Amino acid sequence: MTGRAKRVELLADAAIALIAERGMRGLTHRAVDARADMPAGTTSAYLRTRRALVEAVVQRLVDLNRVDFAARRLPVDAPAGERPPLTPADLDRLATGIAALFDTWLSAGRDRVLARYSCQLEATHHHELRQILEHGTVMREQARDILARAGAANPDRQGDQFLAFVDGLLFDRLVGTGGLSAPTPGTEESRADLRDAIRSLLRALTGR
Repeated sequence: MTGRAKRVELLADAAIALIAERGMRGLTHRAVDARADMPAGTTSAYLRTRRALVEAVVQRLVDLNRVDFAARRLPVDAPAGERPPLTPADLDRLATGIAALFDTWLSAGRDRVLARYSCQLEATHHHELRQILEHGTVMREQARDILARAGAANPDRQGDQFLAFVDGLLFDRLVGTGGLSAPTPGTEESRADLRDAIRSLLRALTGR
């Protein structure tokens, strides 16, 4: 990684923390400088416009999520041309893996999820930003692939539904009323509760 890339990464991390704490209104170049403990003007030197700053945040979120998925080794990836069917046992393991990932996002990764939702809301008012949120299409394609390999009748439609449902589950636990009654994030009870919800959804969509 180049020195510039590392500096942008550090600035993006500081911006993510700011967005989680203050919302998008709190995201300014000067505030990022202060949060990153860097000299005034550093952020504007590397990310001159607000759009560039938001793009850096989104790219950092994408990169961190990719690392998380790779670390979990979910039973959905296979070499090109090798897409074996997913068995009920595979789906159970997938539910367990996604639940563990979501529990991490609800606890240690909470700031990142809050920042993602804030960026999505920002894009509804600034349409030029919509294109920087297209990274969600990768997850949509993965969900469709999962449902296809699991034998769903309409994998494209049901894959989209699966992604919408699990993102709604995450949103509800993080900022909705679900957080009032759900187990405390970061506990085995939380992971088990999330696993049961995701497993039930997979079984409903695939008829397993």
